[in-house]
Amino acid sequence: MRYAQFVKAQAAAATGTAVDFLVTIVCVEVFHSWYLLATALGNAAGGITNFYLGRHLVFKVPQPRARLQGIRYFMVWLGSMLLNAAGVWLFTQQLHLNYVYSKVVVSLLVGVGFNYFLQLHFVFKKS
Repeated sequence: MRYAQFVKAQAAAATGTAVDFLVTIVCVEVFHSWYLLATALGNAAGGITNFYLGRHLVFKVPQPRARLQGIRYFMVWLGSMLLNAAGVWLFTQQLHLNYVYSKVVVSLLVGVGFNYFLQLHFVFKKS
């Protein structure tokens, strides 16, 4: 495994996650949005942040491939959002955890177990 790249990817993911959590919590606590809608909105904001950081700082890919990478990233992000929403629902509704704790657990599992490897080997792969 490329250790330095993995660390950079985790830093980018942490930044995206911070944006995700900020949007989610503000939507729920300030705007009184439903927690699953807030989770999806936060996930979208965090995904945009993570794509930008991954493309420009972590994987440093050439400009001409932006469209293809954007499409691939959207596919991975959509899967990630569905996994996050389902996991947050499961932990919140079925296991009766607070939505923030649920989001922390699910975000870690999806981020390391799903997002990183698909970004490395599918979205930003070097041809």
